[in-house]
Amino acid sequence: MEKAYKYRIYPNKKQKEIITKTFGCCRFVYNKYLAKRIEMYEQSKITFSYVQCANDMKQLKTELEWLKEVDSTALHDRDVNAAINILNEGLRIL
Repeated sequence: MEKAYKYRIYPNKKQKEIITKTFGCCRFVYNKYLAKRIEMYEQSKITFSYVQCANDMKQLKTELEWLKEVDSTALHDRDVNAAINILNEGLRIL
């Protein structure tokens, strides 16, 4: 038997703004590095690792100041690795 818990939050205006900014920045970083990894793989058959992404993000934050407004932990999530693994599994099936 599995249990599930559902939570509901009621953020105020400032919290809503922070949540929106965080999701927007995470979406930007995710799409950027996913595209970069796919492009590098198509060009040289070499993948762009998580460590390289994390190191490159330091430079990206200096170029794009608005990325510093959100929590860095959210930006460094490994969702890109999960997407690449799913993509690779799909390619192996074909």
